[in-house]
Amino acid sequence: MSSPRLPAVRLGEGALRITVGVAAMTWLLAWLGGNVLGSVVVAISGEDPGEVDTPVWLTVAAAVSLWVPMLVALREVSLRYGTGSPAEDYGLSLRPVDLVGIPVGILSQLVLLPLVYWPLEGAWPDTFSRPRLEESARTLYDSADGLGYVALVLVVVAGAPLVEELMYRGLLQGALVRRVDDLIGLVVAAAWFALIHFRPVEYPGLFAIGLVLGSCALLTRRLGMSILAHVAFNATGLAWVASR
Repeated sequence: MSSPRLPAVRLGEGALRITVGVAAMTWLLAWLGGNVLGSVVVAISGEDPGEVDTPVWLTVAAAVSLWVPMLVALREVSLRYGTGSPAEDYGLSLRPVDLVGIPVGILSQLVLLPLVYWPLEGAWPDTFSRPRLEESARTLYDSADGLGYVALVLVVVAGAPLVEELMYRGLLQGALVRRVDDLIGLVVAAAWFALIHFRPVEYPGLFAIGLVLGSCALLTRRLGMSILAHVAFNATGLAWVASR
């Protein structure tokens, strides 16, 4: 008789063939594919994404262009190396206890981030000032109006948390904790998540929230709590910017 499987994000050694190498290559190909697709969308639009007044629809289109290859790649890996069920392979499920993620996300935004940046702002006030930290979110929010706000909320509060948790916690951290170690997997996935945003001033905060989200996944062995925490974190940040 075969032994029963452990929860999906920490399968026993050899239970799945989603290795660290497979996970890393999947991320790389998906990321490259998303950037190529996003570049095509920007080129067709004729807009300059570097401008302050970049329309919100272009930001939404670029985000979707990045996510589509990721979702396709995640499904393909599940079919080739996993059970064929992305929900099982990446721990995508929601239970009542996962609602704890909502206050975790809110407190991470309102309490954890200020604590992380407090000593940094004291040492380098020009670099880590609140306006500098809010710059990208402020620019994004100010570019929206009307239905653009709805699209912005869908991207920031719904789309990004789901896709990023599947990729960084479900696939990458999942492979790392199965094949290496819980702590190493947590730290490496959090650092990966922070660095790939390419916003150095935000690296400390992104790394900190990456550790929080990764801990949620480790504790529950699923993604429900980390997704809700990510949703709450992003929603709180967006609400903060909108209120100022």
